[in-house]
Amino acid sequence: MQLTFATYNIHKAVGTDGRRDADRIITVLREMDADVIALQEADLRLGERASVLSRAALDDTPWYPADVARRPRSLGWHGNALLIRRGIEVVEAEAIHLPTLEPRGAVRADLLLDGMRVRVVGTHLDLSGLRRRDQVHAILGHLRICDGDLPTVVMGDFNQWGLRSGAMQAFGPEWQMCAPGRSFPSRRPIARLDRIVMSRHWQQLEQGVHHSAKASQASDHLPVWQRAQCP
Repeated sequence: MQLTFATYNIHKAVGTDGRRDADRIITVLREMDADVIALQEADLRLGERASVLSRAALDDTPWYPADVARRPRSLGWHGNALLIRRGIEVVEAEAIHLPTLEPRGAVRADLLLDGMRVRVVGTHLDLSGLRRRDQVHAILGHLRICDGDLPTVVMGDFNQWGLRSGAMQAFGPEWQMCAPGRSFPSRRPIARLDRIVMSRHWQQLEQGVHHSAKASQASDHLPVWQRAQCP
């Protein structure tokens, strides 16, 4: 089984030109054409936390959102959402509370494809290094109490500059680190803030940063992706 995973901080659909344009984000998602996409900053922070990508607009795409939202107009939890390719079943989904002083969180979904169950976590970690480490520990603690030792992917905006330092050390040697390339800021990227971490079950294949003309405008981050197979 091969799947393409991607993570994308969409910056509430506000592009580098200062305009909020959800259609641009959807265009970038179509360009990537990944199977599972973790979004960060998918909801507005104030009021009803409404999604910047309408469910009606997503109805015309190859993806549907995992049911992790806590508010009727939201797509995710603290802006974290998971888009799943149609034909892949979500058998379980929930929000994960993370220790933080500002709105942060993670979302988890268990997927079923061709009889195989796969676990995916999307997150947006804190700007503080100490908080980031605590948040990674919280995610790993949640995974330990979930049913089954499943092929697992944790991905998102880690806000981490060092590739294996800081919060990344909390994962330990049994996890495979993937920082596909420089993704922030989108016009002239210098930092690898967006990461994909995989459990030992996966064999990593191709990876990259999606750096199209539209992606350079749509958000202050570029999306990153990883193709992998589960033997």
